[in-house]
Amino acid sequence: MSSGIRRFLQRLLKQVWARAALFTVVAVLFALAAGFVGALLPFRLVIDLGQDSVDSILQIVASSMLAVTTFSITAMVTVYSSATTTATPRATQLMVEDSTSQNALSTFVGGFTFSLVGIIALSTGYYGEQGRTILFLGTLVMIAIIVVTLLRWIAHLATFGRMSDIIDRVEAAASTALMAYAESPALGAHPLTGADLEGVAVHADAPGYVTYVDLPLLERTAGTAGLTLQLVATPGRTADATTPLVIAAGGSGAVDDEVRAAVRRAFRIEAHRTYEQDPRLGMIALAEIGSRALSPATNDPGTAIEIIGALQRVLTAALATEPDPAVVFEHLRIRPVTLEDLVVDGFRPLSRDGAGLLEVQARLQKCLAALAASAPEQAGVFDAAAGLALRRAEAALDENDARELQTLHDRLHPSRHLQRQQGEGEAVGEGAGAGYQA
Repeated sequence: MSSGIRRFLQRLLKQVWARAALFTVVAVLFALAAGFVGALLPFRLVIDLGQDSVDSILQIVASSMLAVTTFSITAMVTVYSSATTTATPRATQLMVEDSTSQNALSTFVGGFTFSLVGIIALSTGYYGEQGRTILFLGTLVMIAIIVVTLLRWIAHLATFGRMSDIIDRVEAAASTALMAYAESPALGAHPLTGADLEGVAVHADAPGYVTYVDLPLLERTAGTAGLTLQLVATPGRTADATTPLVIAAGGSGAVDDEVRAAVRRAFRIEAHRTYEQDPRLGMIALAEIGSRALSPATNDPGTAIEIIGALQRVLTAALATEPDPAVVFEHLRIRPVTLEDLVVDGFRPLSRDGAGLLEVQARLQKCLAALAASAPEQAGVFDAAAGLALRRAEAALDENDARELQTLHDRLHPSRHLQRQQGEGEAVGEGAGAGYQA
């Protein structure tokens, strides 16, 4: 099975309707199979059933499943709406992809369909004596599956859609995407650190967010045409008139219509960003949850502090991952996402919107200091973010809180404290010299 087909099936099975349709088809086949399976058995299977007992049971199951399905849909829609209004709309797609809720809804729809098909088949005389027995046993199995699923669904509803649950889901999605990025920042292509290549720009047919890039297809296209391709519209970026999909350069090949069409087929462009290959979306979504919690209407600094902890865990795991330098796609060049971009995505909204809250700023300073200690070679990125957060907080806090935060910052980031002292000393020396000369 090709990677494209596999990814298509994975995306399809994440859709609520696809899983419900699959369960429904299985339920219909299960109900109809009871009519002819009996003839294939090498023995006779007959249970003395009461008059219309199977039909009565099926009617009870059908009416119950219809009510439970309606309740489940209402509960799921409520959770989606809550995630959008209390957390961030970027978390809604993660709630929709929840496997437990999808399995529950699909099981209830499948149970309703099984019962309905069974009732119709019984009324038409489709089943013989042995078929009715097999249908009865199948109904008992279906009831057992429904009861187990219902118990799991009830337990799941206790936490489904709560703020902690949403944060955990966004953190998991961010961690998965960021770990994949840390393992291969250039996605297996040659990392590009200098100027962009000079060549022919290939644009998308319509603007939108790049959500997935088929790198093997691009590699085959570039190799066949004798080109070197720089990916400009990496996953998460907008492909439009100013941002081409790729820049085709070098080699002896020509960028004809066939090459352009192949390049465009390698990009999946949608109206909304997804977490699949986008290392920045998870950081942005976590920051949005924290910013909304810090809004005057919500006023929930505790959630913002939880978000800072989630960002720290995600970045710590990514920084501890050893990147694979192997180049798989020789004809491709990619400019990797920088650590500065990730830090800005995650911490700038919190340092801005929580500037007037000492408890949030103190937790932010501790988090950035811990990240700097875990990656000494990149400590400057986190020290700079801590300095920016301090300057914003000093402009919003009262004198006592600002002094306390300054003391904490100097203790956690001694290198920046030393640089600031040296800068102040130079400024004092320059001022004294100027006064003397005057």
